[in-house]
Amino acid sequence: MEKLSSILLVDDDSTNNFLNELLFKQLGVTDHLVTAEDGAQALDLLTQANNPVKPALLLLDVNMLGMNGIEFLEAYKQLPQAQSASTVIIMLTTTMDARDLARLDELGIAGLVSKPLTKEKINDILQLHFRRTLPV
Repeated sequence: MEKLSSILLVDDDSTNNFLNELLFKQLGVTDHLVTAEDGAQALDLLTQANNPVKPALLLLDVNMLGMNGIEFLEAYKQLPQAQSASTVIIMLTTTMDARDLARLDELGIAGLVSKPLTKEKINDILQLHFRRTLPV
């Protein structure tokens, strides 16, 4: 399988980040995985002047302290189109409020995945958005 150029994982739960990083490494999905612990840190990574992160896939937690997932998306949509055009954004969540779901739909995310991430869920994302399949 051809690897993704990079993945940005945004979640304020360090255990989730550790487990998701481990899973992505075991599956060989990318050689460049970056984590951020809230939306503000993710925006900083995406807009660094000298070396901005340009992820093929952005996995974003909805409920975070500081800048949450929806606030991040609202700010992200203000970035120049070239910076955000080729990134697939998937929301990670445990529970969803109907108002949040409606707002996410307005913000144009690519999908919603319930936590925890699994090999099967990652394979579904790869098939649906990148036309790739994990090796058996």
